[in-house]
Amino acid sequence: MASPCILLSGFEPFDCESVNPSWLVAQALHGRRVGGARVVSVCLPCVFDEASGALVQAVRRHQPLLVLALGQGGGRAALSMERVAINVVDARIPDNAGAQPVDSPVVPGAPTAYFATLPLKAMLQALRDAGVPGEVSQSAGTFVCNHVFFALMHALATTSPDRARAGFMHLPWLPEQAARRAGSPPSLPLATQVEGTRVVLKAALAAGA
Repeated sequence: MASPCILLSGFEPFDCESVNPSWLVAQALHGRRVGGARVVSVCLPCVFDEASGALVQAVRRHQPLLVLALGQGGGRAALSMERVAINVVDARIPDNAGAQPVDSPVVPGAPTAYFATLPLKAMLQALRDAGVPGEVSQSAGTFVCNHVFFALMHALATTSPDRARAGFMHLPWLPEQAARRAGSPPSLPLATQVEGTRVVLKAALAAGA
């Protein structure tokens, strides 16, 4: 029997960036064991429907205990665990395929929103105990990150009776990304982001259902 696994996703670079911390973090944790489970990481395109479809397919293939999707949250100062995904897309910029939907549903006819099913407060406390900046965020935005988060939660709610617990976490820019911007925006080193993500995964598993 295959060992239990955690599914961790990150995104390819977008918006003229050459790196995306979400994929670098996911890549660094791929194959590692956290809390007795093996981490399986997947890279998603920054393209609305393609990203959501790829993540849902990965969930079906790997049957994980839990899913944590990661995304770049430039301008944020902490690892931001998202509380709610909303059923709307309103793109400030085009995705990597040039699509820029405005005021469109993620899934027509689906509920207005879904809450993350991960133990966010336990994860937040674990970050604080580890000395890594963390927060619970009330908005995943309306770009590809929220699209993936909502599509993931909808798929789990409607097709998986014994569904994995799941959620989304935004990561700050890396220092080298922030250095190219005026005003010294916040950033966190890659090693800190990798360790913080490992900490929240371990806490999520330990907290149980």
